[in-house]
Amino acid sequence: MNGRETGWPALPYEEWRETKDTLHMYAQVIGKLRLALSPPEPQWAHVPLYLTARGLTTSPIPVGLRTIDAELDLLAHELVIRSSDGRVERRPLGGDVASFYADVMRMLQKIDVSVAISVVPSEVSDPIPFPDDRTHDTYVAEHARRFFEVLSMVDVVMKEHRAAFRGRTTQVQFFWGTFDLALTRYSGRAVEPPSGAGIIRRLGGDAEVICAGWWAGDQRVKYPALFAYGYPAPDGIERVPVQPREAEWSSAAGEFLLPYDAVRSSREPRRAIHEFLNSTYRGAASLMGWSSELTTS
Repeated sequence: MNGRETGWPALPYEEWRETKDTLHMYAQVIGKLRLALSPPEPQWAHVPLYLTARGLTTSPIPVGLRTIDAELDLLAHELVIRSSDGRVERRPLGGDVASFYADVMRMLQKIDVSVAISVVPSEVSDPIPFPDDRTHDTYVAEHARRFFEVLSMVDVVMKEHRAAFRGRTTQVQFFWGTFDLALTRYSGRAVEPPSGAGIIRRLGGDAEVICAGWWAGDQRVKYPALFAYGYPAPDGIERVPVQPREAEWSSAAGEFLLPYDAVRSSREPRRAIHEFLNSTYRGAASLMGWSSELTTS
């Protein structure tokens, strides 16, 4: 490409933080539907959301011999719940989490879906049960749309990265607990989770992996960023040389981070993301003893 790439929107954390926190809780509500109704799979493979051309979806969830799906449409700014027998329920996005949760339960009743979900948010500090959450009530449509634009563009590049791996790998998926887009590659080696690990770590941390993705940021790291890590972390991983030059090891996070602003300000953002994903994978794979034949590039 000649000249600087355009079209990578800014996403300042503090500007859209309140919408992010509300959208995070909306995503948790629909994510917990998938958790409650889907057959359990190793490494929590039955729980993530996925990108569509309009937002985030559960993908089809079994309800007896029917299926349903729930989609956060971040272009029309509505929740859409569909069933395989043709019924559709819609709700505009906005309002506090308690109202959103109550409306979701009513929408499901209308299409004859009976389900009980855990109402306590996962993987967040100071969780507020959904029926009591009147705190998270901000939804600015433009902020949600901009988030979706960034997510969609990163998703494209991560799928290109995924295509070069010959081994077992997840799809590019969105984890509603940590609110990030992630791709996980597996070596095939089992890992013993740390003693005393909670259920998320105990069931999800039993395999050797190299993971990378994009994260919207939180109160500790107040900026969106690409991330990458190897698990279990091999000795010396913090000294692995990675690209581009703005990428670095974060001892606080225990992973490599590349600020999104460094990506969008580069001459070729797509190339910068590939440099980060490839260099962090190669560095971790070398230390962890993964075969070079697992990748095609």
